[in-house]
Amino acid sequence: MNRAARELHTVQSNVTARIRTLEEELGVSLFQRHARGVSTTPAGQRILPFVGRITKLLADARSAARDDGSPTGALLLGSLETTTALRLSPLISHFAKTYPEVRLVVTMGTTRRLLDEVIECKLEGAFVAGPISHPDLDQQVVFQEELVLITARSIRTMDELAGITDLRTIVFQIGCSYRQRLESLLAEMGVVTAKPLEFGSLDTIISCVSAGVGIALLPKGIVASAWQDGRVAVHELPPERSLVDTLFVRRKDAYTSSAMTALLDMVRSNPAALSSKP
Repeated sequence: MNRAARELHTVQSNVTARIRTLEEELGVSLFQRHARGVSTTPAGQRILPFVGRITKLLADARSAARDDGSPTGALLLGSLETTTALRLSPLISHFAKTYPEVRLVVTMGTTRRLLDEVIECKLEGAFVAGPISHPDLDQQVVFQEELVLITARSIRTMDELAGITDLRTIVFQIGCSYRQRLESLLAEMGVVTAKPLEFGSLDTIISCVSAGVGIALLPKGIVASAWQDGRVAVHELPPERSLVDTLFVRRKDAYTSSAMTALLDMVRSNPAALSSKP
């Protein structure tokens, strides 16, 4: 209650009074009061998913009232780290120069995490790896990636993987679609692996592969420099395994601000700026 009061720039008694009024209107208790403070009741837990949507709806109403057609305000987006490094950097730079009144904030994460944050209205949209299916989300394909398996240079063919003891995969955390694809590929090949190594940095993953620590599955454009420098070996995959769509997803009921419209127009009209070719 104290934290809520601080965030709302008011006193605790005001927060408590508002909560009691809401409980009276609903006819149920949302919080269980005890000596250590408060905890949410089952009814409180059930109402939580609506809180983000209500907050977002109020924010959308304010944005719509103030939106005169000129892109301004905050635009909160999410993206895969690989997509940001390979595709979005030039686009973000161009967008920032073209629309200086927009405060563009890009949060990076796995596909699963980004989808959750879009659904919960914490992000206005996100670039994720397909395919996905969710009744509340609108999606459009913005580009396609070719994934490749990268290994140490000493591994000449993928057939050699089956003979490596304690082979490790080097991946992002659980929820990464590339990780899921790699696990599926190796299982289909009958390759047994040890516990994966999880890292949050592309540079670290590529460096570990180069040092012979393990193998990884990444977009071809991301590893082009390391491949050309002779630091890793690249093994191409058949199209059904290598090609993956990158989608831009947003809630179907989301308000489309002028800033969002400008971003989507820029994505659609500048395919060259999103090219992954080195």
